[in-house]
Amino acid sequence: MSDTPLFGTDGVRGLANVDLTADMAFGLARAAGDGRTGSVVVGRDTRRSGQMLSAAVQAGFNAAGFDTVDVGIIPVGGVSHLIGALGADFGVMISASHNPAADNGIKFFGPGGAKLDDVRESAIEARFRHGEPWHEVSGPDVGIQITIDDAVDRYVRHLSAQADHDLAGIEVLLDCAHGAAVRAAPELFRAVGASVEAMCVEPTGLNINDGCGAVHPEALAARTEGRIGLAFDGDADRLIAIDEDGRVCNGDVVMAILARYLRERQELPGDTVVTTVMANLGFKIAMHGLAINVVETDVGDRYVFEEMRRIGAGLGGEQSGHVLLLDRATGDGLLTGLRLLEVVASTGAPLRELRRVMIEFPQVLRNVHVRVKERLGDADGVWSAVERMEKRLGDDGRVLVRASGTEPLVRVMVEARESHEAAAVAEELVSVVRAELGGQ
Repeated sequence: MSDTPLFGTDGVRGLANVDLTADMAFGLARAAGDGRTGSVVVGRDTRRSGQMLSAAVQAGFNAAGFDTVDVGIIPVGGVSHLIGALGADFGVMISASHNPAADNGIKFFGPGGAKLDDVRESAIEARFRHGEPWHEVSGPDVGIQITIDDAVDRYVRHLSAQADHDLAGIEVLLDCAHGAAVRAAPELFRAVGASVEAMCVEPTGLNINDGCGAVHPEALAARTEGRIGLAFDGDADRLIAIDEDGRVCNGDVVMAILARYLRERQELPGDTVVTTVMANLGFKIAMHGLAINVVETDVGDRYVFEEMRRIGAGLGGEQSGHVLLLDRATGDGLLTGLRLLEVVASTGAPLRELRRVMIEFPQVLRNVHVRVKERLGDADGVWSAVERMEKRLGDDGRVLVRASGTEPLVRVMVEARESHEAAAVAEELVSVVRAELGGQ
């Protein structure tokens, strides 16, 4: 077995049945439950491999003495909610989020519905790698599997009960990415009064995220026709919005809209927003102009949540569309979309106007496939190039180079006042990364 860490920034992820096998899923679940007892909520998205991995995860927990509650295809926010609602000790979402259909992943959640922290993930991985002997479980102590057929209904009722405004008169087009939101999203937004049309709601097990959803918002933008668009990814923890003119509103824009709205109503704890190092420079400038503090974390919504919990912040998220609100322990694209449309309903302002809260700096993001991303920290040539480019941009831009937490990539991000300048700097840095780390 490779010494490369199994857990990335969003659980364990890889090519299903090759990198992430049923044996591995069984072993990780057994390691998570070894020496304990309790119950686990297990949900999944629509990938063909989801049933196989869900069965393996449940068997692993059963072997450790845990009962498993199978909630079927449901957004990750539903798993997070049901952990608390059912009094479970763990939760698992089988999903590779925005990745292609052939990939899959395992995300572990604790009793409060939040993703496990690095320490607990490392403990699970260490126990998995150690293997036998396991705590012996037999007879009546072996766990059983329970199926809840109305899990999506419970989740939708929970979200709709939190709605503060009737969305009557708001027309919305949903892109469900042929993923976990195919049933829950249309039902939710109809329940709160919006006029709803949904696209990409015919999952085959092989078409999740395929040219659609939050990672391909252009597909939704081409069809909104004056309506507001809401695009989710495979497990529906991300939300990317489209305004009435067909312009994309990413996570930074959505957070900026929510932050201003909440602060004006004195409902933004500490006048603070937590975001990651990937946040657009225009977001930071906009927040400064509104006297809102910005706290940065590493990339990953669980790091955002941990910092929010530590400082008592009520809003945080990522440019990619993960938005965290005070009343949720993990990213929930459906709740984010609901809150965004409530701002539209409450203010009477169209999304095209609300988005003017910030001006986005042109941003170029390049993904460089490398042989060993772990060598980035010691690649002196890369960091010398980064220093040169930062001096070149000065206060009118910034550079970020980091290893992906989920894929064999180095991500190069450049922002500048002019798009051509951002592109030129990015190309230079990509060339250096390839030369130093053997990129493709």
